[in-house]
Amino acid sequence: MDNSLTSPNQDLIDQAEENSIIAIATPRQLMWWKFRKHRVAVFSSIALIFMYLMAIFAGFLSPYDPNAYNASYKYVQPMVFGLVDGEGNFTFRPGVYGLIQNRDPETLRTTYETDYSRWYPIHFFVKGTSYTFLQFFEMDIHLFGLGEEAEGMPIFVMGSDRLGRDMFSRVTYGSQVSLSIGLVSVFLSLILGIVLGGISGYYGGIADTVIQRLIEFIRSVPSLPLWMALTAALPPEMPQEQRYFGITVILSVIGWTSLGRQVRGRFLALRTDDFVLSARLSGASDLRIIIRHMVPSFTSHIIASLTLSIPGIILAETALSFLGLGLRQPAISWGVLLQEAQNIRTVALAPWLLLPGLSVVAAVLAFNFLGDGLRDAADPFSR
Repeated sequence: MDNSLTSPNQDLIDQAEENSIIAIATPRQLMWWKFRKHRVAVFSSIALIFMYLMAIFAGFLSPYDPNAYNASYKYVQPMVFGLVDGEGNFTFRPGVYGLIQNRDPETLRTTYETDYSRWYPIHFFVKGTSYTFLQFFEMDIHLFGLGEEAEGMPIFVMGSDRLGRDMFSRVTYGSQVSLSIGLVSVFLSLILGIVLGGISGYYGGIADTVIQRLIEFIRSVPSLPLWMALTAALPPEMPQEQRYFGITVILSVIGWTSLGRQVRGRFLALRTDDFVLSARLSGASDLRIIIRHMVPSFTSHIIASLTLSIPGIILAETALSFLGLGLRQPAISWGVLLQEAQNIRTVALAPWLLLPGLSVVAAVLAFNFLGDGLRDAADPFSR
């Protein structure tokens, strides 16, 4: 039989089968099928999973304690890695080249250059300083490091700062605070947005008026000055754990307004729908109607909105810490690390101290692309 006559029929059959599968698919399945077509969003989700795994296993991935300093190796540039040893022989084992320390006779500034005649192999699963894994287990095994043949030579993947502290270890540990504060703050914003926005949209009346005027007042004040004023009011002697929670609450109190308005709009549209009226006539309480029926009907939209709001929280914490109003030493976050790059001297002589800023950019872009993919997948009118 001629293939040219059967192929259109086969295409119609395949299209019919696809339509039948879509017709019986759940909203979550439809959302997943549309999301996985967004390649940039899928890649961003993989990158974010990698970042959060890096934050969870920071102690294992970091070769040194983030607060340990080495006075002999200050402002060392990122070291050169290679597969060729000091004698010019190719090896299948990665290694790092040594350093030559020089001092400028006029400025007395210490500089370092790569010594390709010295090569030290990198060892994996080496013992080092102890750390607490998942806040429960004491461990001293690190992913990589140098052996005894290095004779005290450090390994600086991202260079060192003014005290000789390893920047890679500090950036890895800083991801724990910078990435977690976004999730915690968004979780609190979710609670405030659903509760206050739900009350405003479901009941209306005086409650709606009061809540909407509150939202308008908060949104009328510029965000950055408001963040700065509230964080500056925190006591300077406050412990870092309490300061972390205080900053999280401040960012949540200011950031819930957008979600609150969205929830209110959805509740105004849903409270007269048939499934809400039937639940009300069956004797369901208002709380059950809101939690069991109304909120799940637009959960995908809430997830997309929250994903898009996380980058703003990360940038807010970074900005406050960079200005000295957020977290402070000895706490470690990407914003705290960027404080080292506030002067022109540091940028000119040690540009690798700006590397935490690349981590912020990567995390923010990944969350934005992921949020765009989730928003498109959650849109019922998209194809």
